[in-house]
Amino acid sequence: MKDLVMELDSRGIRPLYEQIYNYIKEEIRSGKLLYQEKLPSTRSLAEYLQVSRSTVDLAYEQLLSEGYIESRPYKGFFVCQVEELYDLKDAMERGEERTEDGQARFQYDFSPNIVELSSFPFGTWKKITKETLTDDRKEMFALGHPQGDIQLRRTICHYLHTSRGVNCLPEQIIVGAGNDYLLLLLEKILGRHRSVALENPTYKRAYQIFDSFAYQVRTIPMDRNGISVDALERSGADLAYVMPSHQFPTGIVMPIGRRLELLRWAAGQEGRYLIEDDYDSEFRYRGKPIPSLQASDRMGKVIYIGTFSKAIAPAIRISYMVLPGELLECYRQNYRFFSSTVSRIDQSILDVFIREGAFERHLNKMRKIYKSRHDCLLSACKRYLKNITISGENAGLHLLLHYRGKRAEEELIRLASERGVRVYGVSETYIGRLPENWQPTLILGYAGLDEKDIESGVRILSDCI
Repeated sequence: MKDLVMELDSRGIRPLYEQIYNYIKEEIRSGKLLYQEKLPSTRSLAEYLQVSRSTVDLAYEQLLSEGYIESRPYKGFFVCQVEELYDLKDAMERGEERTEDGQARFQYDFSPNIVELSSFPFGTWKKITKETLTDDRKEMFALGHPQGDIQLRRTICHYLHTSRGVNCLPEQIIVGAGNDYLLLLLEKILGRHRSVALENPTYKRAYQIFDSFAYQVRTIPMDRNGISVDALERSGADLAYVMPSHQFPTGIVMPIGRRLELLRWAAGQEGRYLIEDDYDSEFRYRGKPIPSLQASDRMGKVIYIGTFSKAIAPAIRISYMVLPGELLECYRQNYRFFSSTVSRIDQSILDVFIREGAFERHLNKMRKIYKSRHDCLLSACKRYLKNITISGENAGLHLLLHYRGKRAEEELIRLASERGVRVYGVSETYIGRLPENWQPTLILGYAGLDEKDIESGVRILSDCI
């Protein structure tokens, strides 16, 4: 593990987490941090730099989301392989801007994985943290309940019921440091040598996790209502990982009829379960909120997984899983020896943040900000872009552009990159062969760009389409 020696400007314009992020990113891109090299833990780096751990968490999470580093459960953070390194000349030719420290970056990055962090209520979070640490609560430094502290689980239970219609008790909830950990734990509970089906296209990270298990992984085509239940039945899978409230990347909201078909499939054979990833469910800009699939489950067939990473901040790294009764009993009998992976201090801070209404206020604020950016992107695309149709709008943090012209998807991405605009291809989210009559499709995320940058980025993109 290499020490990270950097100078931070506490009085500078850029936040400390961004300075740390930029430093590590440049070290990786310049080859000074090598592939598979281990980074310091967030705790040790925070102590070394004399900054809060949440500051380092934010920097690491941004590096995680952009693919510069990866998190390995119980081992730490490691450098990923970066195939293309940029130099100053290349960056200038591509229209990329440079920060004051010489760091190259795209001028406009329409990443679907970046969230707005400047609007995070740092003052409120800092106040709660200070009160938590000065409250002389010694029990927070002791080993907590393996499922997470009961008070936080009660708070999450209430939140899930009122916002997502989830029917559960606090005893059914397991709190973990990210969805990756919860899926690893779920593999233990469900057992090895299972067969799991995923929507295609899908969230690639989930596919990679399931593929690392001793599982047979099936990919199931989708129609306009979501995963094909007929194809799911033919696949022979006994597990299905789905995102019914806002599927990534298509943005499909699964209608009630298809949800009931899925529940009937799960109830049709012993040992079948649906794993519901409630991706981006907090952000909906038209119509009423869509209840979770678990809200319609009467047979104990849905395993519900959610996270606070999108709604609060990626570095929070607190996710939760709701187990149906049969699986909960299996967990209690066989796997309660796994300690909770979330600090009790962080659990307490989040609990107060939610119970005192700060989370609801922040969520309402972010909905307004994201809706404004969503509407701006829609308007700009309709004004500047030709030969495209739009889908996946009115929810989540991204939309899709379906291209009807003669250029290939890779060429569109390259041309945009040369002009300093970063966009993403849906083909990268497919497993295996692309469907027949494939239409090049771009993913445009809008959470990390303000309205002015969205307008400018789309105007430049219009020259490439």
